[in-house]
Amino acid sequence: MPPDAGSSPLKTLDERHIVVVTHGHCLDGLCSAAMYTRLMRHVYAGQALKFTYHGAGYGPGQNGVDTNLLRGDENAILDFRFSASPKLTWYFDHHVSAFVTPDEKRVYEEHATPADAPGRQMFHDGTYSSCTKLIADIGERRFGLDSSPMRDIIHWADMIDSAAFPNPQMPVEKLHPELQVMTVVESFCDDAFLTKYVPRVLSETLGAIAGSDDIQAAFAPLREQHAQFVTLVRGNSVVMGPVVLVDLLAVMNEVGGKFVTYALYPQSVYSVIITRSKSKCKISIGYNPWSHVERRHNIAAICERYGGGGHPVVGSIALPVDQVDRAREIAADVVRELMS
Repeated sequence: MPPDAGSSPLKTLDERHIVVVTHGHCLDGLCSAAMYTRLMRHVYAGQALKFTYHGAGYGPGQNGVDTNLLRGDENAILDFRFSASPKLTWYFDHHVSAFVTPDEKRVYEEHATPADAPGRQMFHDGTYSSCTKLIADIGERRFGLDSSPMRDIIHWADMIDSAAFPNPQMPVEKLHPELQVMTVVESFCDDAFLTKYVPRVLSETLGAIAGSDDIQAAFAPLREQHAQFVTLVRGNSVVMGPVVLVDLLAVMNEVGGKFVTYALYPQSVYSVIITRSKSKCKISIGYNPWSHVERRHNIAAICERYGGGGHPVVGSIALPVDQVDRAREIAADVVRELMS
């Protein structure tokens, strides 16, 4: 078990195995894994560490991490829903929908105070704009971590996860190299990708990573697919007062673009986009931070009622791929609520 804040590292093991389960297909998830890895190297300085990375995702019936993955001497969940498993030793998250059940929230609260549960470290703060920044700040305050070499990933993870762009065109046009990395991560960030790129995020800037041949080769077709997605959104959008509803269920689509409606319809306050991929139907709901209209709805709370989750400003709901009619019903209900 990990030492408490301020204490010396425990007696060394031959090799400490650390399992990291983080939000897959998400730049904040990748950067969180890198920041947590840096924290563990600090906490267990001088010890031999082996890291195993897993990407967790949301889908129909997927309300949490498969606890069979938690097989390490230390087991962490980052940027994802909480698990009440006693095998979990570290937890960092900033989603307000982190706890699916009251029992999970109770277990978290029982272990969130180190004095009550020595050896387990649990940190959740729904006010944080990114999990990467949460890990960096807790690492500095509680464990004396120097996170200054990670300023680049903290900045970009925070900007992207909180949609703190100066305008909606920036994330849509993807001219910045860091946003090209984001696009590749959102499409390919599985276990193998995490294993390969966490070490690179620890030692390189995102801009440098973006310039590598492998990232550019992966991004080139995604750029074209994204352009086609923008065309699809433009041709399938219906403006309903403050809400833009986009129904793309008629086509199989693996590409997403949460900011496209805000660039196309800058006057919109909310967007509801329904898509269908090979694995699921997805309802993506968001608030347009550039609308200059006050947000009056908690999107995470809306999504939770249908088995989804997220943040107050953005969230999603996943359904089985064959539940097209149900997806449209939910989207219609959400649109009515957002218009009220």
